[in-house]
Amino acid sequence: MKMSREFDLIIFGASGFTGQIAVKYLDNNYPTLKWAISGRNLEKLNKISENTNKKPKVFVADSEDQESLVEIVKKTNVIASLAGPFNKYSNNLVHECFNHGTHYVDITGENLWVRDLIDKYHSKAEEKGVFIIPSCGYDSIPSDMGTYFCKKSLDQPILSIDGYHTGNGGISGGTTETGFTMNDYKTKHKIGNPFLLNPGDKHTQIQKDNSKDSFSINKVDEIERWSAPFVMAIANTRVVRRSASLLEKRQQSYGSNFVYNEYMMTKKFSSALLITIGLGILSTIMFTPLRKIFRPLFPTPGTGPSEEVQNNGWFESIFIVQSENKEKYKFRVFGEGDPGYKSTARFICESALSICLDKEKIDKNINGGVLTTASGLGDVLIERLKKSGVLFEGPEKI
Repeated sequence: MKMSREFDLIIFGASGFTGQIAVKYLDNNYPTLKWAISGRNLEKLNKISENTNKKPKVFVADSEDQESLVEIVKKTNVIASLAGPFNKYSNNLVHECFNHGTHYVDITGENLWVRDLIDKYHSKAEEKGVFIIPSCGYDSIPSDMGTYFCKKSLDQPILSIDGYHTGNGGISGGTTETGFTMNDYKTKHKIGNPFLLNPGDKHTQIQKDNSKDSFSINKVDEIERWSAPFVMAIANTRVVRRSASLLEKRQQSYGSNFVYNEYMMTKKFSSALLITIGLGILSTIMFTPLRKIFRPLFPTPGTGPSEEVQNNGWFESIFIVQSENKEKYKFRVFGEGDPGYKSTARFICESALSICLDKEKIDKNINGGVLTTASGLGDVLIERLKKSGVLFEGPEKI
């Protein structure tokens, strides 16, 4: 059943750094789409709207002002939130989306917050048929959709997938702000739990033994690269494991002992060593009182990489898959545009459009809930990403 509302999609947080890139993406690629923009600053929003071909309608909406949130969620089929940190700015928005039967997507990597959303909304949203899909940005689409693509292409039970990621791009103030605020977020859950986002199912001993966060450097012969710890693995691995678990409940299992881990990849040992040391220092800053001293040295919210950096950026993810019959395969996902901003804007827009334009093509077994892109959007999103220029390659037997 398609809801008849004034808009297909409203972007919340449109005046933020990534929000503005998402506005450009929609404006350049979807001339017939019915969409609007919202955020706190009327002056900024008007200026953004004036600089587009579409001149989308502007709504002032504040995460602390319930009436303003109700107004936007009632007018649209889907809300795409780009206003982070999400644990600060999206709680009330998710609540009103759920209340009014509006689908919600965002680009968070804040898994502790997502875990609390699952506890609060998953079963109720499933009953109500509302899609709440966090992590539709570079956190965690390449990992989640890459893994899903591997399984769909092979169509046989998988023992393990190791994802190796690299890219070229910049960092924005919003991202660093999120890193600094998550440490103050209050929850009973622990970020170190490898199965943080999984439903209350049981994990096999093989899964428990092989799903630990690694902080090591290794030579990966299959791709002739070195692996190092990946700053986003702590977010992405949990998302992929949730997908595997939700899909298993629908008899679409990745494999009875399926294990997923991921790393950064680099050509030289020296680079892998520098990455590992850098990540160690960053963790010390982020998770100890030192963060208060170092916070002013990082970019401030609303700032980010130049357009040149965004355009010259790219991401690459290589997946080494071992099937249950011990065969090995290689897959690759590649996209142009720096990962954190240009690619992220494309990812969230295509995720939102999967729901507002292609809802009838989504697997009929999916009712709603707090889902992942793989468990919520599946093949529909893969097709949209391919059409938007993301390459999905494989399997190559190794």
